Amino acid sequence: MTDRFNTIAGWTLFAGIVALGLSSISTRIFHADKPESPEEPGYFIQAAEEEGGAQEGPSLALLLNQGSAEAGEGVFAKCTACHSIDQGGANGIGPNLWGVLGKPIGKHAAGFAYSSALSEKGGEWTYDNMSEWLSSPRAYAPGTKMSFAGLSSPEDRANVILYLRDHGGGPALPEPPAAEPEGEIGVDGPGEGPGPVAGGDPTQVEAVGGMSDEQPVPSSNAATDAGGATKPGE
Repeated sequence: MTDRFNTIAGWTLFAGIVALGLSSISTRIFHADKPESPEEPGYFIQAAEEEGGAQEGPSLALLLNQGSAEAGEGVFAKCTACHSIDQGGANGIGPNLWGVLGKPIGKHAAGFAYSSALSEKGGEWTYDNMSEWLSSPRAYAPGTKMSFAGLSSPEDRANVILYLRDHGGGPALPEPPAAEPEGEIGVDGPGEGPGPVAGGDPTQVEAVGGMSDEQPVPSSNAATDAGGATKPGE
């Protein structure tokens, strides 16, 4: 009984020594006692870059030619808490906007204290500049005192610009883009493409192409009569 107990105890001790040795080896080789985390967790997937950053939709020129100052008056109601627009109107929290289009940016209203972000912007209030400003004043001139969030709708911006133009004028409206010609692709118009033109003399190729297969063609050894004419059927 004692010998069997000693044998079991010996094998148990041996197994413990082997396990301890394997643990020590794995620690030295695989750094199991100091697990290292990757610099950036997860898997990085390379995605294709999106093409084009330009916004989809009608151009500003088209919107200006299709919009209306009447619709812009309704949108401009959001601005009346800070701006007047009548000729000779007083400046408020924001400057009077009579005749602002086409004028230098940040300088058109006499006596108004513009922010340096706007007065040092440079350029004039073109239709493109005004549309960009109305879209997001803070993005257009970072540091501006204008707290208005902006108009996200291109149609609303175009209509407000037309309303501003009705109060003091502005540059000529840009020409809208030319409409693409209508018609089916690959279909020839009258007088185009291959084939005879109505009223014109057919060419030799067209004349031959217009002959049916059933029309008899005289052979070189066909019999002729005394006058030199070919006899049909011979």
